Amino acid sequence: MDEEKTCILQAQQGSDEAFTQLVETYQRPVYNLCYRMLGVADLAEDAAQESFLRAYQNLHRYDINRSFATWLLSITAHYCIDKLRRKKLPTFSLHDDEGAPREYLPDNRATHPEKAAVRSDQREEMQGLLQSLSDTDRAAIILRYWHEASEKEIAETLDLSVSAVKSRLFRARRTLGELWQEKESEQALAERMPYGSPAF
Repeated sequence: MDEEKTCILQAQQGSDEAFTQLVETYQRPVYNLCYRMLGVADLAEDAAQESFLRAYQNLHRYDINRSFATWLLSITAHYCIDKLRRKKLPTFSLHDDEGAPREYLPDNRATHPEKAAVRSDQREEMQGLLQSLSDTDRAAIILRYWHEASEKEIAETLDLSVSAVKSRLFRARRTLGELWQEKESEQALAERMPYGSPAF
């Protein structure tokens, strides 16, 4: 039996030390999912703590033959979706470099300032576009492209069928693509007419 399964079994038998090891192993992916869903560092920290608390309370229900990561991210995703549905949150970025604690940030010291500015603009645009998706579609996109989860893992995490996940991902990508093209067209038009009406 591998080390993680041993740790899980010990945690199921009441070992706080074993559960602490699981928290240490998964705190970053759980926090990152919360942050990308909720977009506010303080809310993400609270949501991550609540997700681990719920996992601890339901550990006796966990099936040792199932992926622990998928089970834990499922708890996390559902908690975040519930939070989003209960309260309309302010506009936010879904990227780690805006509002995330420093220990979660990549070292960008070598980044060229101009490239960083372009990326920052693109992130802000994508932030706005992601807000147009439903909570579940947003979760599916985040799990697929930020956590690199497979369609099967997303289905397990969000309690959907694989075909429903495929359909949601297809629809969400198409919506984002159309909105992105629309934004690019608007920007191109604005650049061609910097002073307003072309008649002048």
